[in-house]
This record gives sequence, C-alpha cells and structure tokens, in this order.
Amino acid sequence: MYKRKLPVELNCGLHIFMEVLNGKWKINLIWCIYSGIDRPGELQRMMPKASRRLLDTQLKQLVDHGILTKIIFDQRPPKVQYELTALGETLIPIIASTARWGEAHREQLEPLLSIV
Repeated sequence: MYKRKLPVELNCGLHIFMEVLNGKWKINLIWCIYSGIDRPGELQRMMPKASRRLLDTQLKQLVDHGILTKIIFDQRPPKVQYELTALGETLIPIIASTARWGEAHREQLEPLLSIV
C-alpha cells in the first residue's frame, strides 16, 4: 500500500481543493460523468491516453472523497456506473469557469504550452 512521504496539508480551502482534485484526469472524469458518460469503458474511450488502471484509481479516489458514487448492478456481465454526488455537482460551476478562462486565454497560452 502506498504511504505518503509528506503529510497532507489541509490548513486552507485551496489545499483541500487541490488534495481532492489532484490527479491528471480527475477534472476530465468529473466533467465526462456530468455530461452523461458514466461507464468505465466509455470514460476510457474519452481519455485514450490514460491507462484503465490509472482511471480506476482516480475514480476510486473521487468516490472515497464523496465526489462520485459508484453503482454496481447485480447482473452478468457486471455493470458499473458512476454519478456525481451533491458535493460533486458543486464542482461543475468551478470547472466550467476554469474552462472559460482557458478558452479566453487560448491564443496567448497555447503557443507557450506547445513549446514544452
């Protein structure tokens, strides 16, 4: 089991926010689920550069933090769906606002980011 080398700092709201959403694909996962893409295979197809294992790990973390709920259907083959909790829904305006900021500054930032 992974054990953190540095303790989690939760002394301000920004640290809490970053701790919950720290992960390359978490914001994309939340947005996809909000948009109606709720099955693990569909999520994988939307993010082909992410490994299935990494997506599963980040989905589990979002469930553990109360952002998502995981629904397991009792059938063969097994079926799993994810949905946003009420807490997860509160992130949607923040993500939408962040996306608008990115679009508003695309011309300035895109050339700088493609250098790296």
